[in-house]
Amino acid sequence: MPPVQDIIDYENGDMEWPRVIEMFQGLINTGYAWSLQGAYGRMAQSLIDDGYCTYPEQEKNNEQ
Repeated sequence: MPPVQDIIDYENGDMEWPRVIEMFQGLINTGYAWSLQGAYGRMAQSLIDDGYCTYPEQEKNNEQ
């Protein structure tokens, strides 16, 4: 789970874009993106679709 301050900053719109991507990649990697409220899952999927984030399996395949 990301630090509470990350969630607060994201919810308040006080997070720079690179930090948003980093936070959501962490949520995707841990699976929390899919268990938090729906907006997080939708944003995570949007970031994956747009190429900013990847599923954990894609990261492993890219490292080979």
